[in-house]
Amino acid sequence: MKLEAVITLKDIAGMINAEFSGNPNHKISGINEIHRVENGDITFVDHPKYYEKALNSNASTIIINKKFPCPDGKALIFSDDPFRDYVILVKKFRTFEVSEKMISDTAEIGKGTILQPNVFIGNHVKIGKNCIIHANVSIYDHSIIGNNVIIHSNAVIGADAYYYKRKPEGYEKMESCGRAVIEDNVEIGALTSIDKGVSGDTIIGKGTKLDNHVQVGHDTIIGKNVLIGAHSAIAGVTEIQDDVIIWGRVVINKDIVIGKGAVILATSGVDKSLEGGKTYFGVPADEARKKWKELALLRKLPEIEEKLNSLYQKKS
Repeated sequence: MKLEAVITLKDIAGMINAEFSGNPNHKISGINEIHRVENGDITFVDHPKYYEKALNSNASTIIINKKFPCPDGKALIFSDDPFRDYVILVKKFRTFEVSEKMISDTAEIGKGTILQPNVFIGNHVKIGKNCIIHANVSIYDHSIIGNNVIIHSNAVIGADAYYYKRKPEGYEKMESCGRAVIEDNVEIGALTSIDKGVSGDTIIGKGTKLDNHVQVGHDTIIGKNVLIGAHSAIAGVTEIQDDVIIWGRVVINKDIVIGKGAVILATSGVDKSLEGGKTYFGVPADEARKKWKELALLRKLPEIEEKLNSLYQKKS
């Protein structure tokens, strides 16, 4: 998320009462979780496994729970609980706004767009031209909808990321400050949910079509002209490239890439990145022909077992 105005290291550290290392006038222009950081961003790290990744990332400022020498061109903020302090900053820069009506006065709605009864449009939402938003759709704050988009009843656009940190007393919520961005000519099925990014954008590319009951997790980027069948669930921080076809009831794990033009057959489970231009099936998903051969062999196991038992009995 980009900040509305650049802020200094000294001022940011003051907001969370933390010590810092670096030029007090070091400038911070955005706030982002580690997988989306850019130059000028502040991020956090609270586990030794990820110290090096954070310190060598594009982030200009890192909230960290161990004192390191400050890398050139960066700034460090020292905290006993970086997750807590990061969430404090998110809440400060993306304050929750209560909605007082079904269509916010701050929403921008393009010419020719139709809103059916009981549509909820949150604060600072932008909707393009000639869209049809069917009854009971909810579009959360800061979401962006392109032109010629169709969203069917009871879909939810821009709900919070499913992201929690486990603590001894329970789970602490990672507050979301990203957006959901729906590009032109997209159609979204009934009862589909597209979560906003934690700090960046969840993006549905131009011309993509989603069936009913599809779940798209935070910070996932779906390319152009993708088809996704009913009851599919896509975890966060996943990239689905252009022209992919995902049939019904497919589940896709987080942090993976589905290559351009891949086809994933119904009821498959994807646990690793897949090359483009191939057809996949199964749990875990693999190239379909290979998987079908495996299934054919499995069906022959009783016959093979019977033959082996017969041979054993003859020898004995």
